[in-house]
Amino acid sequence: MDFRQIEEKWQRRWAEARVFEPTPEPGKPKFFITAAYPYPNGAIHIGHGRTYLIADIMARYHRHKGLNVLFPMGFHYTGTPILTVAESIAAGDVRAMEDFKVIYDVPEEELRKMGDPLYLANYFKELSKQYMKKMGLSIDWTREFTTIDPEYQQFIRWQFKKLYDKGLLVKGRHPVGWCPKHQMPVGAHDTKDDKEPDIGEWTLIYFEGEDGLIYPTATLRPETVLGVTNLWINPDEDYAVAEVDGRKMVLSLDAAFRLSFQTRVKTLERARGSSFVGRKVRNPVTGELVPIYPAPFVDVKTGTGVVMSVPAHAPYDYAALRDLGEVRLIPLISVEGYGEYPAKEVVERMGIKDQKDPRLEEATKEVYMAEFNKGYMRLDVADRVGLHLPEPARSLLRGFFAAFIAGKPVREARDRIRAWMEAAGIGGRMYEIMNKPVYCRCGTEIVVKVLEDQWFLNYGDPNWKRATKELLASMRIVPDEARAQFEATIDWLDKRACARTRGMGTPLPWDPTWIIESLSDSTIYMAYYTVIRRIREFGLKPEQLTEAFWDYVFLGKGDAAEVAKAVGADEKALRAIREEFSYWYPLDWRNSGKDLIPNHLTFFLFNHSAIFPKELWPRGIVANGWVLVEGEKMSKSKRNVLALGKAVDQFGADPLRATLAISAEVDQDLDFRANVARSVARHLEEIYNLVVSTAERATRDGEGLPEMWLRSEAASLLEKAAKALDDVAIRQAAVYVLYDMRRALERYLEMVEVPSRAVLEVLKAWAVAMEPFVPHLAEELWERLGERPFAAKAPWPKLAADRRTLLAVRYADRLVEDVAKLKELRKGAKRAVIYVNNNFAWVKAAVKARDVRELISAGVPGEVAKRLLDVARQLDDDFKALIAEVDDFDEYSALAELRTFLSRETGLEIAVYRADDEKAPDLGGKKRSALPLRAGVYLE
Repeated sequence: MDFRQIEEKWQRRWAEARVFEPTPEPGKPKFFITAAYPYPNGAIHIGHGRTYLIADIMARYHRHKGLNVLFPMGFHYTGTPILTVAESIAAGDVRAMEDFKVIYDVPEEELRKMGDPLYLANYFKELSKQYMKKMGLSIDWTREFTTIDPEYQQFIRWQFKKLYDKGLLVKGRHPVGWCPKHQMPVGAHDTKDDKEPDIGEWTLIYFEGEDGLIYPTATLRPETVLGVTNLWINPDEDYAVAEVDGRKMVLSLDAAFRLSFQTRVKTLERARGSSFVGRKVRNPVTGELVPIYPAPFVDVKTGTGVVMSVPAHAPYDYAALRDLGEVRLIPLISVEGYGEYPAKEVVERMGIKDQKDPRLEEATKEVYMAEFNKGYMRLDVADRVGLHLPEPARSLLRGFFAAFIAGKPVREARDRIRAWMEAAGIGGRMYEIMNKPVYCRCGTEIVVKVLEDQWFLNYGDPNWKRATKELLASMRIVPDEARAQFEATIDWLDKRACARTRGMGTPLPWDPTWIIESLSDSTIYMAYYTVIRRIREFGLKPEQLTEAFWDYVFLGKGDAAEVAKAVGADEKALRAIREEFSYWYPLDWRNSGKDLIPNHLTFFLFNHSAIFPKELWPRGIVANGWVLVEGEKMSKSKRNVLALGKAVDQFGADPLRATLAISAEVDQDLDFRANVARSVARHLEEIYNLVVSTAERATRDGEGLPEMWLRSEAASLLEKAAKALDDVAIRQAAVYVLYDMRRALERYLEMVEVPSRAVLEVLKAWAVAMEPFVPHLAEELWERLGERPFAAKAPWPKLAADRRTLLAVRYADRLVEDVAKLKELRKGAKRAVIYVNNNFAWVKAAVKARDVRELISAGVPGEVAKRLLDVARQLDDDFKALIAEVDDFDEYSALAELRTFLSRETGLEIAVYRADDEKAPDLGGKKRSALPLRAGVYLE
């Protein structure tokens, strides 16, 4: 089957008929859905395709429900991703150029032009747009834009002016991820693999050496300073003596470089770590002199490269000192379930042999979590402080520790000790990329810089957090388990640098030397989709799109006539633009990958809560899982990125769509396999042939139980599919439509010699139900079945379901299973004699009864009640539901009409008798044993 030929045919017809270009229809309910627009620093791949497919399935389904559906798309040019790739190509980066050739089939003559970032972006924008069309996405392309369009820039300036006026844009000092090469802040969209720099904070503790130098240790557990027995330095790495804020300190050369972006650092001399081993330093809290030991395990790229050792509470330290034969344990923290020395206890319990044992990582996690979550500082820790201080200073310090540290939970003591040391000048802080290494797209490793006079979005504002949580609480989140991640992200977000000094995008309105970065200009653009087509239609120029214009259009502020006069626009045009926005907003569903929850999707919530009134807040978010290819994560380095267009060319749009729909539920990661896609293609071809051949053979008039059953079964399956789509359970819905419906039709064909014309109603319903998943195949079948103009515009099918018929076939299926078991015992049987008990009211009572007594009270004879109750308890929930829904059921008539089907399924001649028919023979006593919905069966 030539899927591509069929797909191109229907894509052309959709475009010619402008099927997916909606306009407001007052009085008709709307459905507005968007998916994250892509960066054209390359063409979109199958991962994008999955996100867009989910949105497309939902868009198409809601069209069938009678809603006016808007599904638009734009392209994100902002930031450094495009610029960095273009710079690599301009510099002759062979690897980057080969990637484009291999992954996207970019011709050599085009590659040579891609040193120009705008040319590169426009090339991949058009290629990605072509891919989306090839996949059959029902996008309204009349609303397409890029984020460097002058109209969009005016929109973003308005957004930032609103945030500034509300005090949510602040200028100040704050740590940010930083590219040393380009001298600018970076976020997820500026880094390789879109990795968000996770900025953490070390506490620095200043140990003063007998040599007069300061040895700053970096720790996340400052409360353990009271139990330090030694320091560790890596003897084989490079260290520096550096002047840090006027004090001479020893730290790794790498740490000196990283710290230089946070404070004043001047390297005075370089030395190997071994030159500092053996020296002694004074603990600034206890006053004890402790030695410096060599430790090859110290990572000089983490913290300062100088590590304090607390063997009683740190498994790594205990194991290393045990290897050296220098163990000295100082207990500091009491933890329920552990002894005085938790680290020693866990290391010995786990049988850890030495400091290289990989199980030390697990031991460390156990001890650290136990101490932080349920640990208390020992009451005697105050006795350990200030040994080097004269009185009364020592007593005063001990008094502070006794009152505020001793006996307190570790989580409280940690913050208090940190604050006290910093105030006393014996400690400080250092910021670190905790998920390092993170690389800028230019290849430079990211560091943390403390920026002065930088513009930040103040996501730490408590009132803004409160409003955003209120918005989140009002929304549907799919999957609902992701709600907790949103809540956590809202809690931990703080100030975020919102501008860069390079890249494409919109300059800050009040400081054009800064460009608004990509995760800050992509938070409310869904509103822009609703009006850009009208802005173009009315010929409005960018300079007319003033603050007053956007205030009126989006917020309803001002008088239309006065605003129109102020901006030089026609009043009717202005009102029409406002009406367009008011019709489509708020956004009903936002679709994106789950990796964007910690940034874009949460920023989307924050900015909507700040700028729009509650009635315009978005209503739902779908965060789908990732896509693997043949079990591996896609990576340019592996060159296994599967471009969406290539996948469509290889498998066909509908087979690809169906494969992505059925391979995993929305919240799960999906492993795309070529052999599965090929199998799905064969399945779709078989569906096509099945529908066409059935329609051609359907020449018989009349309607019997088989036709009633098919219609009822189809009605049930399509009802389940609709419910699944309402719940955004895409895979489940696809299984109902593409697999269970096929089985139902094949089952029907087994029941009849010649299909009835009545089956055409079901075939047409099936074609419409297929349309969200495999729209091209659905349109082709819709046309073959004699329907016009488009399946895409047809209402969601509603077939009449007859529950009695469904029960009849379900009962017959169970009977076939019973006969098959008896055939195993009675080899050579030719005939099945079936006795039915028509007391249906008994079995209805049995499915509700709690015990035999209750069943007898309902009128069931005592000699039957227990057996019938046992039968009822063996039925599954669907069977019980059918029984409950059907008021009366004639088993005899049902089996008599299904006699041909039963004979074919069992391979036996079938005779059916009523159990209460006195003239019927009682073979093998089976007549008397018959129960409602559990026939007596005798084989002969």
